[in-house]
Amino acid sequence: MKIVWLRRDLRVDDNTALVEAVMSGGSVAAVYIATPKTWQRHNMAPIQADLIFRRLLVLKQELSAKNIPLYYAEVPTYRDAAQLLADVAQQSDAGSVYFNHQYEVDEIQRDRHLVNQLLDTNIECVGFDDKCVLSPGSVVNKQREYYKVFTPFKRAYCQRLYQTPISVKRVIEVGSVAELSSEKVTHFHPKVEFSYPRVTSERYFVDTKNIIQKLRDFESEKVDAYALQRDFPEMEGTSQLSPYLAIGALSVRQCLIRLLCNNPPPIAGGREVWLSELVWREFYQHLIYFEPKLSKGHSFTSWGDNLVWRNNPAEIEAWKLGRTGYPIVDAAMAQLNRTGWMHNRLRMIVASFLVKDLHVDWRIGEEYFMSKLIDGDYAANNGGWQWCASTGCDGQPYFRVFNPTTQGEKFDSEASFIRSWLPELEEVPDRYIHKPWCWPNAKSLSYPTPIVDHKAEREITLALYKDAKENMDGA
Repeated sequence: MKIVWLRRDLRVDDNTALVEAVMSGGSVAAVYIATPKTWQRHNMAPIQADLIFRRLLVLKQELSAKNIPLYYAEVPTYRDAAQLLADVAQQSDAGSVYFNHQYEVDEIQRDRHLVNQLLDTNIECVGFDDKCVLSPGSVVNKQREYYKVFTPFKRAYCQRLYQTPISVKRVIEVGSVAELSSEKVTHFHPKVEFSYPRVTSERYFVDTKNIIQKLRDFESEKVDAYALQRDFPEMEGTSQLSPYLAIGALSVRQCLIRLLCNNPPPIAGGREVWLSELVWREFYQHLIYFEPKLSKGHSFTSWGDNLVWRNNPAEIEAWKLGRTGYPIVDAAMAQLNRTGWMHNRLRMIVASFLVKDLHVDWRIGEEYFMSKLIDGDYAANNGGWQWCASTGCDGQPYFRVFNPTTQGEKFDSEASFIRSWLPELEEVPDRYIHKPWCWPNAKSLSYPTPIVDHKAEREITLALYKDAKENMDGA
């Protein structure tokens, strides 16, 4: 009997660990272990916890159709989870434990603990590189070093991708149903203990049929216009598949197959731009693997940790609540707080505002996003925040500071997005909607005036970043 430990890979088909366990013969049991204390430390959003729980209910049915039972347990931490699984494997006389690798530091240590616990047993412990299409270490430069900049990484990645056939491997039905003989796990069912706080995720599909259909619809109906529409938050121009990629209900491999199946490379237009977004996800996973410091709260750049932050509590709270006085920032935060999702262009705008207008440590924003996002993924979130803070490997030059007003004028020119999330601005005329403080009747609004002056704060940012870099150069 084999045990497959499911984590951020909540799917049946195209799940390497599950496919390999089934192909090796014999019975297979799947196990999912909730770890609320670690989740809390990692700032998992309650809406994502709910998505995971709902996905597990569907996954149980899909696995059952293959004669694979889904077992469940809850323990405080990752280390407890590894210990529990090792105990269950020994108590059930399992022959092997299969899992798919994750690349963050805590996850790597968790899996090492499992391996160490099973070293002196007859139980084989087998890990697979499944999260990335091309595993960390397989895309390197001529010096056999990992890429630190995205553009050459993408070039090398695509060259390999186009030469490597990719396919979705299906899970066949298992002949007999496995039974784990341990009281530490139970069959998963709707009333199992799931003590981590949850916020409803009902607006998101959790069944595989609808998730795959959403991918197909995007590829057939929207991807060709992706380059033109993706930056405008009022348009439904993005795939909105990120929640499923984050929990592993969908894989990047499945997305690439759909993207390329009827359009062999080289591709162009919206398809090429969406390909870039998928490769960015892979790039950040590779960085997390090669740079453990990124999982420990450090900047990628050596000088990034020298930055001095204002971290004004009142300004941080205004940003979180969407009460900064800048409409595009506040509308974006309203979208995040109410839905658990934010348009990608808006993520860049609000991150730049927090870091470079309010001079708040990017880690505070990173943690807040993770605590709210239904698609929270540590590597992608960390990479995005460090890009906006100019402390990452591909960080925008520090002297580029998004102007929240002109960003709103450019990407929400008619303010339809702003008005949909900030009803208190409904009566503001179009000419003033991006600068409501300039409207003669501004005092009648139940909307704050700007908490900072962008032009003045930009100059402060330039000086702070210049000092941080020069202090490092002179060290």
